[in-house]
Amino acid sequence: MKVRVIGAGLAGCEAAYQLAKSGIDVVLCEMKPVKFSPAHSNPGFAELVCSNSLKADRIENACGLLKAEMRLFDSITMRAAEKCRVPAGGALAVDRDMFSAIITEEIEKNPHISVERGEVTDINTDEYTIIAAGPLASENLCSCIEKLCSEQSLYFYDAAAPVVTKESIDFEKVFYAARYQRGTPDYINCPFDEKEYDSFYNELINAKTAELKAFEDKKVFEGCMPVEVMASRGRNTLLFGPLKPVGLINPRTGKDDAFAVVQLRQDDIKGKLYNLVGFQTNLKWGEQKRVFSMIPGLENAEFVRYGVMHRNTYIDAPKILDRFYRMKKYDKVFFAGQITGVEGYVESASSGLMAGFNMARIIQGKKPLEPDNRTVIGSLPLYITTAEKLQPMNANFGIVDSLGERIRNKTERYAKIAERSLEYLKWKIEEMEGGEI
Repeated sequence: MKVRVIGAGLAGCEAAYQLAKSGIDVVLCEMKPVKFSPAHSNPGFAELVCSNSLKADRIENACGLLKAEMRLFDSITMRAAEKCRVPAGGALAVDRDMFSAIITEEIEKNPHISVERGEVTDINTDEYTIIAAGPLASENLCSCIEKLCSEQSLYFYDAAAPVVTKESIDFEKVFYAARYQRGTPDYINCPFDEKEYDSFYNELINAKTAELKAFEDKKVFEGCMPVEVMASRGRNTLLFGPLKPVGLINPRTGKDDAFAVVQLRQDDIKGKLYNLVGFQTNLKWGEQKRVFSMIPGLENAEFVRYGVMHRNTYIDAPKILDRFYRMKKYDKVFFAGQITGVEGYVESASSGLMAGFNMARIIQGKKPLEPDNRTVIGSLPLYITTAEKLQPMNANFGIVDSLGERIRNKTERYAKIAERSLEYLKWKIEEMEGGEI
């Protein structure tokens, strides 16, 4: 018997790897390079599109805890990330191309995994299948998914940020710092005074955007909102979002005295490229060059990649999936990745990990691992499958069970939640490996 995994993004690769670890043969279906989505260009697996950051790495942060939980399951995503991480303060950021190459090589060399290149246009509900096609599934595959779900898919817009060369940045105007001095000062910060910000803001909200003829709907998902859409909500919106200046001390003044700050994060392992944090955009490329060159320090910036806009597709998880990412209607078909409603690279990978891990146990006649609200990796599927209506969700402590005791210090409280989670998962995994369940 072979399991079919559709999609070789982070979720699909995690699912395939977890199944293969259990000795189960997998056919991993990937349409690249035969066909590319509007946002993808790398023929390799696990391509990162809108950011190279896998978010915070400390366990007092929910996404940092999720990564620690995934490491307990021998996550292929986490192992690859450690091999190609780049400086990013307290965040785990990676060299995109190297990250993809590492995972692609490991998957292709695995004796239990065979790869089929080409678009999938059919799904057999009598065969064990994990649909991890991601939010940019092809139209033909989307049609198959809609038939399976008997529900119309929901479409949102997502966007990727521009990337500039480090050597083109004017370091007489920018400075290195980490917000609140957390971690190493790896971010490049571009400070505005009030007059500079107002000029930039006015040009941004009046800039021309690219047409979106290929999309049927114009909803914007709040978690990845284009910077020009955010700006259109008011002059001060960006000041409380990606351009907030607080906690960033300029070494030239010794103060956090900027009116607004654009942060740049390292995008490649050699440190030659930097992306504009929070600057996902649908502006025309010429407008991006014109407007973003108004950012102090980027007047002569060389843009090696402009921002792009693309569609995200979600299924109605509360109606369609159970807590194991398994279809309620077809018990051999699982979903994984952002198409389920988990939001973010790490969250998507974690859903693939759990779908593959539990499908392997079910095939082998064992009980699946029950999702538990004491963990982030368990809270995500429990949230997306029990919500009153579809609401994409990323890792956060709000969906994790509280401690049952009052701890005012937030860092201390989250550290205790993380300790509880990791202790529970270690015990559970050891119990399962010992054959007790």
